[in-house]
Amino acid sequence: MMHKDEQLSSIKTQLLDIFMSVEAERHQQKAKRAATRYYQARRGIELHREQRRLERHIRGDELTHHSGSP
Repeated sequence: MMHKDEQLSSIKTQLLDIFMSVEAERHQQKAKRAATRYYQARRGIELHREQRRLERHIRGDELTHHSGSP
């Protein structure tokens, strides 16, 4: 009987290890997706600012924009 209890305990331990590994992988993937979304959002903001700066430059009013004049 003791041998079967040891086997059952070993199987439970293995299942717990598998579950924990799956959860750790899931957490890593979630963090990776969040980092990717953050990077994309940050890049979008940078591109938007650069586009606005270039538009002001093309119109020739970049100097007046920075000096505070209307």
